Amino acid sequence: MSVLLEFSMTPLDKGESVGAYVSRSLDIVDKSGVDYRLNPMGTVLEGEWNEVMEVVTKCYERMSQDCARISVSIKIDARKGQSGRLSGKIASVEKHLGRPVKKS
Repeated sequence: MSVLLEFSMTPLDKGESVGAYVSRSLDIVDKSGVDYRLNPMGTVLEGEWNEVMEVVTKCYERMSQDCARISVSIKIDARKGQSGRLSGKIASVEKHLGRPVKKS
């Protein structure tokens, strides 16, 4: 089953600027080989359930090494028999609108 998983993971004990911690997670995501898109509020992964959950778990394990409190938000859309939905969902909306939309 193909899964789109959007997640946001933020340390709550490191002050207002947490880009250094978030970038470590993006490094894990990028090196995983899983297709993804970064947006201003999180990261969307596309793959099989175990594959995307493993990436999120690795991000959590890395962040928990030096962060005592972590906020994690996860949203999942699982659909049988579908792939390429990272771009396909946007293309469908653009088709209905008859014009391109802004992309992150």
